[in-house]
Amino acid sequence: MAEENKFTVSIDGISVSVDPGTTILNAARQIGGDIVPPAMCYYSKLEGSGGKCRTCLVKVSKGSEKDPRPMPKLVASCRTTVMDGMEVQNITSPEVVEARKAVVEMLLINHPLDCPVCDQAGECKLQDLGYEHGSAKTRYEFERRTFERIDIGDKIQLHMNRCILCYRCVFTADQITDKRVHGVIGRGDHAEISTYIQGVVDNDFSGNVIDVCPVGALTDKTFRFKSRVWFTKPVQAHCACEKCSGKVTLWYKGEEVIRVTARKDEFGEVESFICNTCRFERKATSDWTIEQPTAINPASVIGANHYEQFQPPAVISEDEKLQTANRAQLLRTEKLK
Repeated sequence: MAEENKFTVSIDGISVSVDPGTTILNAARQIGGDIVPPAMCYYSKLEGSGGKCRTCLVKVSKGSEKDPRPMPKLVASCRTTVMDGMEVQNITSPEVVEARKAVVEMLLINHPLDCPVCDQAGECKLQDLGYEHGSAKTRYEFERRTFERIDIGDKIQLHMNRCILCYRCVFTADQITDKRVHGVIGRGDHAEISTYIQGVVDNDFSGNVIDVCPVGALTDKTFRFKSRVWFTKPVQAHCACEKCSGKVTLWYKGEEVIRVTARKDEFGEVESFICNTCRFERKATSDWTIEQPTAINPASVIGANHYEQFQPPAVISEDEKLQTANRAQLLRTEKLK
């Protein structure tokens, strides 16, 4: 029986009670794990986001207890609210898996193979999406659309070739800055993120468009080509800033802070937007109060050699030779301090 004032929804056979008005995507996030649909455009901190990329499509096999009929088409989970007794299929539906594969293929039609030189590599949501839901090859045989790289601010470079038109940067600029000077111009295959005059993005919070971009379309010019992200060590830090919360992630290479970003949650969303002063001008350790190493998903390439504890599998504990070799290897490993 559903809790009072709560709706019960089943996603891939797992039930969860949520508040009325909760979307299917956020209901899945409360469960967590592999059943959470991917989302390239939805951002919980940005009002109006979602419904652009279609990667979060799911199948509603039962509408509700009152009306058990299934929905006739796949729906965007970030835009569809739950009903009491609703049953949803995500990874358990072959139809959803095939549709998501087609969506990934569409997103990659114009996307260049820039991963070897892109600063976003290693923390790119499109890489993850392509690996988990995409195809090994493309059927597209036509010429891809291309754009020249432009500077839309003194510290932000726009690679429109990589953009998937998720609109996150537009919503960010619209909602956390005093004036938005960039947006989507053109229609159809001519649509692009741009400004009417280059170099005009200069407000105090403009750097946040870099953090919300799921691909490498908007990059930090102060960090460009300095290091692969998996060679860096992220650390939580804060400072007393008058403009923002001052809570950031410092990315170290050796003793040098080569990048400052906002902190992100488990879904890759910014917890609190930060100002450009914290992001671009405070690159010395003395500017910050260090808290602790940033928790990294063990499956991420950023987590390579950043582990904080070691728990060998059972097979090692049963073999003395493996134990000895493992201890020797562990002594040679530099841990994050």
